[in-house]
Amino acid sequence: MASSSYSNPPCAACKFLRRKCLPDCIFAPYFPPEEPQKFANVHKIFGASNVSKLLNEVLPHQREDAVNSLAYEAEARMKDPVYGCVGAISVLQRQVIRLQKELDATNADLIRYACNEIPSTFGRFRMGHGGSSSATSYDQNSALYYPSPWNNDTCGDTQEKRDHGSF
Repeated sequence: MASSSYSNPPCAACKFLRRKCLPDCIFAPYFPPEEPQKFANVHKIFGASNVSKLLNEVLPHQREDAVNSLAYEAEARMKDPVYGCVGAISVLQRQVIRLQKELDATNADLIRYACNEIPSTFGRFRMGHGGSSSATSYDQNSALYYPSPWNNDTCGDTQEKRDHGSF
């Protein structure tokens, strides 16, 4: 004799909390029985009662995103109890900054090689007439030479440069 309660297995939350999973269970759509660790982490960090309250307050179409955020933060807190996902975000931001600097340096090298110009250490920046920079610009943070984006000549070869020599 099969009981009707066995037609649907309990969600991971109800199974973890050892309670009967009702058809209107707030956890069932977001914590399937195949992912018990997802609810275990969320419960350990936030508590089942708090998660239930949060899901009841959030609009139904936003609940899945809320659960995914809670699960991500809970997993991050399990790995790094102090910083959680903020630590991971900081690492990724530093990596993006480092890679951007590397990309800028590579692009500057490509421009110099394409124009057959290797600027000297001291001559990377030159002020034009009236205190404004000439056809080149200088990035003080990365100490790289860039041609001016407003000059149509891709190698930074301007009349002023031809008249007065290179940098």
